[in-house]
Amino acid sequence: MSTSIKDQVAIVTGGASGIGLAVAEKLGSFGAKVVLLDLDSESLNKAKESLHGKADIIQADVTDEASVNDAISQIISQYGKINIVFNSAGITGKTGIKPHEVDVAEFDRVYKVNLKGSFIICKAVIPHMVKTGYGRILLVASVSGKDGNASKAGVIGLAKSIAKDYAETGVTVNTIAPAVVRTAMVEALPDSQVDYMTSRIPMGRCCTLKEIADISVFILSPENSFTTGFCFDLTGGRATY
Repeated sequence: MSTSIKDQVAIVTGGASGIGLAVAEKLGSFGAKVVLLDLDSESLNKAKESLHGKADIIQADVTDEASVNDAISQIISQYGKINIVFNSAGITGKTGIKPHEVDVAEFDRVYKVNLKGSFIICKAVIPHMVKTGYGRILLVASVSGKDGNASKAGVIGLAKSIAKDYAETGVTVNTIAPAVVRTAMVEALPDSQVDYMTSRIPMGRCCTLKEIADISVFILSPENSFTTGFCFDLTGGRATY
């Protein structure tokens, strides 16, 4: 795999920090041409610095189809192809409340990023991948999605649906379902919530960014050629189903 993704064009959404940045760094270390997409322009610039300038950056909003299409057009214009998409743009909503307590505006906010954003990025890149007969798409879900959390369960279902429709084109679509990872988004959750999530992991620890990057780059490589519509587990033994 060390050379199989060399010179492939890889888009990483939510690439300015956390999981996205870790995967972008790993892809770049194997010679991929990495393009970071994120809404936060300041963090994008910092991310580019941390990658020693070895990545392009585009400010884009995954919830806005026109914004995503513009970004994809820029990438196609520059590189002529898109081989890899790692979609890690996502947010958390309010936790510890019952469905009837969720404000509809909050419901829409979370779904817009996590599920609609996943759909928009897939819709934008798949035609370019189909044209070349090759593509790897990996959407970041969560173990909470496997347990029924609405927006992340939707991401898992979306990947399965899209994967089936393009199974004969050379394009694969998969998801990963990590347990708790100590990213900035997780740090923003109440300590009690993080402690509870960690206590449910049989290995007794959080997943690391390196572990996520290692398996993600394999899933996004040509070597992973016969798996599509699958949800890869990173839960330290929590999800054994």
